[in-house]
Amino acid sequence: MIWAVLTIIIGTVGLALFGIIFGLFYKGIDRKVSAHMQGRIGPPLVQPFRDVRKLFTKENIVPENAIPWVFHLAPLIGLVATISILLYLPIGSFAPLATGYGDLILVLYLLIIPSLALVIGGFASGSPYATIGAQREMATMIAYEFPLAVIIMTIAWKLSSITAGGLGLENAFAMSTIVANPVWNSVSIVGFIGFIFLLLALIIVTPAELSKIPFDSPEAETEIGGGLLVEYSGRNLGMFYLMDSVKTVVMASLIVALFFPYNISNLFGLEAASIPAYAIDFIFFLIKVLIIIVFSVTLIRVAVARLKIDQIVYTYWVPLTLFALVGLILIMWDGYATTQLNLPTVVDWLGLG
Repeated sequence: MIWAVLTIIIGTVGLALFGIIFGLFYKGIDRKVSAHMQGRIGPPLVQPFRDVRKLFTKENIVPENAIPWVFHLAPLIGLVATISILLYLPIGSFAPLATGYGDLILVLYLLIIPSLALVIGGFASGSPYATIGAQREMATMIAYEFPLAVIIMTIAWKLSSITAGGLGLENAFAMSTIVANPVWNSVSIVGFIGFIFLLLALIIVTPAELSKIPFDSPEAETEIGGGLLVEYSGRNLGMFYLMDSVKTVVMASLIVALFFPYNISNLFGLEAASIPAYAIDFIFFLIKVLIIIVFSVTLIRVAVARLKIDQIVYTYWVPLTLFALVGLILIMWDGYATTQLNLPTVVDWLGLG
């Protein structure tokens, strides 16, 4: 019992350090890559670490009209909730530290808390600019949650249908089940296209979850001077900065777990659960996370200008929701294609089965 508690404590601390360190590192890479894409030199890779160090040494100013205890508590809750999501996500070949029967549902709810922390902090600061930013954040959150829920439910439904088909899968909402049974392995070309639709939809949801351009209207420096965070400074702003960094890793890790849960240690003939195997899979995991961040954050941020709040809501409620629903319909048809039309799965078609 004591050893189990110590394992959870040490694992939680390790995951927190992992999320913070690699979140800041990936933020540095993102800024460097986007600068080069725009013909600039950009800051050094360690600049995010310097920013955080400086913020935590600065004075923590509380506005006169703020609600102090809420103002201080919001960034802490947001950071803790974001780190908590890492407990339910696999890292390389390391199993999730916390797992159960409804991991996906819990992750879906936990993803809301950092955004709510921003909203509460914005309202608690007493600034009209922060209030506008909080209202925009709520509208954005309501908009992207629908397509995100469609994506999550579709994946779980597909695994549940496989269970009904007699393949022995259980706990379709558990992350361990999803990682052990990659979605691409059980679908024909019809379902494969459907999951491509869902993957692209999730990639477009990611910058809104992270309040990145073109979906950063809640912070819009040129319009509302920083919006949600306009009154924050010192360690409180530093915690929000860390929250953003960790959430970047969380969203990329979630995409990896749902769509690319593959490891490569077996290709090198390494013994399973050995230190070299863990190391190889961990490095491969970091590469996958980096690629996803570049495609879902960096490229979109550089290529697209900031959208107005009404454009953001329309984008997620109409085109992207329809995009996700098309993916859902194709995956539903895939069940008919594989059972009634006897279409081979993509794995069998490629000769990998």
